[in-house]
Amino acid sequence: MAENEEWGKPVEKKGRLTAVLALATLISAFGSSFQYGYNVAVINSPSPFMQQFYNATYLERYGRPMEENFQTLLWSLSVSMYPLGGFFGSLMVAPLVNKLGRKGTLLFNNIFSIVPAVMMGVSEIAKSYEIIIAARFIVGICAGLSSNVVPMYLGELSPKNLRGAIGIIPQLFITIGILAAQVLGIRHILGNSTGWTLMLGLTGIPALIELLLLPFFPESPRYTLIQRGDEDAAKKALQRLRGWDDVDGELSEMHLEDQSERAEGHLSVLSLLSQRSLRWQLVSIIIMNMGQQLSGVNAIYYYADSIYATAGVKQNDIQYVTVGTGAVNVFMTIAAVFIVEASGRRLLLLCGFGICCGACVLLTVALTFQENVTWMPYVSIACVIIYVTGHAIGPSPIPYVVTTEMFRQSARPAAFMVAGSVHWLSNFTVGLIFPFLERGLGSYSFIIFAFICLATLIYIWLVVPETKSKTFLEICQMFAKRNKVEIKLGDGDQPLKEIKETPEDAVRVTAF
Repeated sequence: MAENEEWGKPVEKKGRLTAVLALATLISAFGSSFQYGYNVAVINSPSPFMQQFYNATYLERYGRPMEENFQTLLWSLSVSMYPLGGFFGSLMVAPLVNKLGRKGTLLFNNIFSIVPAVMMGVSEIAKSYEIIIAARFIVGICAGLSSNVVPMYLGELSPKNLRGAIGIIPQLFITIGILAAQVLGIRHILGNSTGWTLMLGLTGIPALIELLLLPFFPESPRYTLIQRGDEDAAKKALQRLRGWDDVDGELSEMHLEDQSERAEGHLSVLSLLSQRSLRWQLVSIIIMNMGQQLSGVNAIYYYADSIYATAGVKQNDIQYVTVGTGAVNVFMTIAAVFIVEASGRRLLLLCGFGICCGACVLLTVALTFQENVTWMPYVSIACVIIYVTGHAIGPSPIPYVVTTEMFRQSARPAAFMVAGSVHWLSNFTVGLIFPFLERGLGSYSFIIFAFICLATLIYIWLVVPETKSKTFLEICQMFAKRNKVEIKLGDGDQPLKEIKETPEDAVRVTAF
């Protein structure tokens, strides 16, 4: 500290949660991330009534009842069009965030929520199940964009000491969205023959709120400075976000990052794949996103009711157990927000995948012996809750945070495009394959998920470093050693580690 005083100013000014930063976080997460979670779970509870509508519509059109195989196909499409739309939404991330900015993309994305909300709301009046399937695809595009753009936007707004906690807020709102859909899906609320269209249409309300309020908040200062070259606007945005006027240290760090990657320009996905300096970062986000989805979390959400039925829960009580599971998910994600800056990203990932692996093994044992042992169904439910707890503290929220942190400005949009595509393709695969796995392997299908959790855990243990409280450049330098390259800083052509050795430069590099 004495040395700092000699230089005349502190090396680092810790960021704080200002009103502007908090409101921008809440509005973007509620307007975008909430819908992702809501639409994951919204068709779970009213599925019998929706399938009755499909059958009645078909009977009215063709004068004969729908064949069972065709009804199964239509329902599978209703479920799987959502992650397929998410995949296509992910492919749109890089061009949109580079053209419209992070905030601009979130505002534009509301089209893909409001239009399908109206379509699903009028589907029963229009007597068309095709409208529902098409709307699920469009709202999937909305989720694909928001699941990538919100973490990117918030990661770039946040000071580095709050980046982990704020980075988990989108995942928190995804879990709140899931819980909201589960609560509204209770039979005497909206999960019935008269309320299901309203339940599907409610997804448009958060989008309208975001459309009205988000324009009053700043664009990402990093995007404004590095990609648009508007230093004045970036400075004003930073001053609003930080709540103080002296943001020169943070602007200097952005300029430093800009210098170090100016030669690269905006990286396309193809050039990202060929960059040696980004090889291990890319492999890491692909494995973490695959692990996140292929670990079986969406098998539990999409097919929660049938898992509880298999576990011996009475039909009428399943909806309440499902809501309880959703509440546990929200509570544990809130816990992750508060512990991520203390414990770090790596520890939460390792603990989370470890818990999920153990829960899958125990669930397999419990489901195998539940017919012979009277108390085994309760063990099955406990395993599901333990699994959800483990997933909520690490595998669910942390990959988004780490994807933001592992890449610099020019590579970040393409990186999110790759991560998002892997995320949604894996999601789609699980949704499509799990019913067949369940039919063919029965309770042993969860052993596959346990193996995937274990493999992901081992990779993280061996390769992924701790990124807590590091600047984006520092994280890049950590990976440079593994990639066997040296990060340059433009004109001086010196490695980052050498640049930071003087007190003056230490001040310049601090803020993010």
